[in-house]
Amino acid sequence: MNEIKNQSILFVGGKGGVGKSTSASALALMFAKSGRKTLIISTDPAHNLGDIFHKKIGEEITPLFDNLWGLEINPELETNKYIKGVKNNLKGMVKSSMVEEVHRQIDMAASAPGAEEAALFDKIVSVILEEKEEFDKIIFDTAPTGHTIRLLSLPELMGVWMDGMLERRKKTNKNYSQLLNDGEPVDDPIFDVLQRRRDKFARVRSIMLNSAETGFIFVLIPERLPILETEKAIELMKKHHLNIQGLIVNKILPPSADGSFLKKRKEQEKDYLQMMKKKFTDQRLYEIPLLEEDVCTLNHLESFVQHLQREVYDKV
Repeated sequence: MNEIKNQSILFVGGKGGVGKSTSASALALMFAKSGRKTLIISTDPAHNLGDIFHKKIGEEITPLFDNLWGLEINPELETNKYIKGVKNNLKGMVKSSMVEEVHRQIDMAASAPGAEEAALFDKIVSVILEEKEEFDKIIFDTAPTGHTIRLLSLPELMGVWMDGMLERRKKTNKNYSQLLNDGEPVDDPIFDVLQRRRDKFARVRSIMLNSAETGFIFVLIPERLPILETEKAIELMKKHHLNIQGLIVNKILPPSADGSFLKKRKEQEKDYLQMMKKKFTDQRLYEIPLLEEDVCTLNHLESFVQHLQREVYDKV
């Protein structure tokens, strides 16, 4: 039930404003301090990692602490790289008279809905395949819930789409070879490119579906809307055969919180905590108290890590 200690890849998601980036950073620091070589990656366009760790983090893997490195993926930059890569793949495959028009169509596609997510996913695929042997832990700090689900569903959706593309391409090649090439197979570099990409996505999907290797953790707070959103996320993820195994319940009022105002809040919070325990029976709940101060310094983050460590390692 507590696979988080052994999984090498963790995706951390959740509703905006619940402490998702803080939780992902605390997980990364916790594993790094335990001697695991850890890489934390932000896929959220509104990057917070640099602010949390008080270091400039960008497109290059950046050392943060002992055993801890960071990377912030820029979706716009990755989209430009992705489009450039598509154009390069078409070199020599398209008649010179058509190159300009093909490039124009590709540039138009770059602004279409889903293009940025496809480019971002392509980068995530590359990071997983290139870095999973280099690091003991890779932690993804993702964008808010809806974006995360669309992103994580891409391996399945793109696999189906590329299977269709490959099948159509295969039929075209077969017809072409029968009509114009005396039945001899024809070389098709486009088919080869599609096949390589299909294999790449299949490898990553296999990794993501392996619960011994990859985990999905959502962060929420004991309030009605985050609970309902998390419940929907769990169901949507299940449709793509992805299971959220752990929930970090953040900002729980501590016993020391007093006063009539906080007393009423704690009574309501108690009901919400009971609701979570009834709803999320398949998930491990990691309960983190509301800290006295905002997590704005490394000392604050260390305090968060201490609470998280007790939940992950010490709590039975």
